[in-house]
Amino acid sequence: MALVRIKDGESFEGAFRKFKKSCEKAGILSEVKKREHFEKPSVSAKKKSIAARKRAHKKVRRSWGD
Repeated sequence: MALVRIKDGESFEGAFRKFKKSCEKAGILSEVKKREHFEKPSVSAKKKSIAARKRAHKKVRRSWGD
C-alpha cells in the first residue's frame, strides 16, 4: 500500500509526484497490469521459461568476452 505524508505548504504536484514514486517502488502498477487479464497456468509457465532462457543467454553473451 502506498502512503504519502504531506508536509505543511507542500504543493499538490509535489505530493502527487511522491505518491507516484511510492506506487512504482511498491510495484502496484505492474501488479495491476499483470492481473488485468486471466492467463492460463500453461501460458505463464511458458513465459517464465522463455524469460529464464533469455537471462541465461544474456549471461553467456556477457561472460564470453572475459
